[in-house]
Amino acid sequence: MPHLKTVVHPVVWPQERDLVTGGAGFVGSYVVEKLREKGCRTIVIPRSRDCDLREAADVERLYGQARPTLVIHLAARVGGIGANARHPGKFFYDNAMMGLLVLEYARRSGARKFLGVGTICAYPKLTPVPFRESDLWNGYPEETNAPYGLAKKLLLVQAQAYAAEYGLNAVTVFPTNLYGPGDNFDPETSHVIPALILKCLQAKEANLPQVTLWGSGRPSREFLFVKDAAEAIVLAAERHNDPEPVNIGSGMEIKISGLIRLIARLTDYRGEFVYDTSKPDGQPRRHLDTTRAKERFGFAARTSLEEGLRQTIEWYRAHKMAVGAG
Repeated sequence: MPHLKTVVHPVVWPQERDLVTGGAGFVGSYVVEKLREKGCRTIVIPRSRDCDLREAADVERLYGQARPTLVIHLAARVGGIGANARHPGKFFYDNAMMGLLVLEYARRSGARKFLGVGTICAYPKLTPVPFRESDLWNGYPEETNAPYGLAKKLLLVQAQAYAAEYGLNAVTVFPTNLYGPGDNFDPETSHVIPALILKCLQAKEANLPQVTLWGSGRPSREFLFVKDAAEAIVLAAERHNDPEPVNIGSGMEIKISGLIRLIARLTDYRGEFVYDTSKPDGQPRRHLDTTRAKERFGFAARTSLEEGLRQTIEWYRAHKMAVGAG
């Protein structure tokens, strides 16, 4: 395969035509807000009702209309352990097809830069802590979310291949678990933080003496506040021009048992917790080495977990009718 030198064009935000897939979603809405703060004048946000990113004809039409100079690919089918276990085929196919098509048509359309957003679920199940980008290929992901993680890791392979063969400036970042105001609180598909907040608030409202939780509580996770994640993504789009993957995280690890105690304190739930160990724990530990993000594009998280949780809980309390909670 020929290896072309990556063509790097300086990002000048007011002059860019930005295509942000998933721009109306949880993370995407914060990324779009950050882009507007940067002075972006043209931001195209495709909606699923108008454009199916799994269909080549739809993606081709989107690029023909948007004519983007820079693409940020955030669109994904996501969910917690339960949702991944119920729909492994859908999670694999939808995420793989969206990535393949969105990047391929970025190349065909002449976009100058592509930023893909991967997932911490792509890392091997037993990755040494802290996770370093060099460990991405050292084993198979944790089984409950492996199809999703591998589908997103395809995006990294594709980006590196396109940089090598076509000289496309295609880069990929791998965020840790994200949370914050606007998160998904649907009990069927939510991730761990909104799920635990919902359990505590509902138990407090119903005056329940205890709450049952999935797994043992022993696994650890690293969480990144959504506003910090949006800042990292925009910084990478602006400054990162290397096909090597980059972790983005907070640098702080906490056990699930410690997380639930913190959420209970912040929601003022004073009951007990029972762990259902018949349910899967998922990956034993998750904690990222974020050195590369700081070195390559100057990102360091600014929001503590407690402050981020407080803002998330306040948002949910103010909007719970809008998200369908009683």
